Amino acid sequence: MKIKNSEELGKTIRKRRKKLHYTQAYLSEFTGLSITFLSDLEHGKPTAQIEKVIKVIHILGMDLLVEERE
Repeated sequence: MKIKNSEELGKTIRKRRKKLHYTQAYLSEFTGLSITFLSDLEHGKPTAQIEKVIKVIHILGMDLLVEERE
């Protein structure tokens, strides 16, 4: 999936979390990240900390791939 902005990334993360039947509270406990951070991330907050975002992506069983455009 091609992600063009933080809002699309947040929606993708939220969709995956819900598919796994994880609540934000569960994910917060599991990752040590606040529910506020997770909520902001899912709502596309553009200033989310990249290391935390990558951690969430990995815990949800997803990969982040960056490729050069041709």
